[in-house]
Amino acid sequence: MASIFTKIVKGEIPCYKIAEDENYLAFFDINPVAIGHTLVIPKKETDYLFDLSNDELSGIMPFAKKVAKAIEKVVPCERIGLTVIGLEVPHAHIHLIPINSLHDMNFEKPKQKLSKESFENLAAEIRTAMNQ
Repeated sequence: MASIFTKIVKGEIPCYKIAEDENYLAFFDINPVAIGHTLVIPKKETDYLFDLSNDELSGIMPFAKKVAKAIEKVVPCERIGLTVIGLEVPHAHIHLIPINSLHDMNFEKPKQKLSKESFENLAAEIRTAMNQ
């Protein structure tokens, strides 16, 4: 079943893209729990992370690691937290969230509000950091 993420992969819905290769895509969560909150997805439409093949699952982590390292260079934080919830959108995805405390991973706290320009500038900075 096509999800909003499938539409993003197909270019039918815009996103603030961080990174992309032939199999995976990373883009900002538009309702971030922290500035720099990024989603990493397989381009292949798969509902649940653990339904990915072993090759797909082992490929998404190095891709996510590269993205996380770039976020760390740009967004002041102690670490990049990683969570897989899998209930919000029926498409496998990983949340990469800049954190300084465990509270920073709380999805029930108020979401960050960023302007289009702020999202675009931060995405450009992270893309630049990926190439350094």
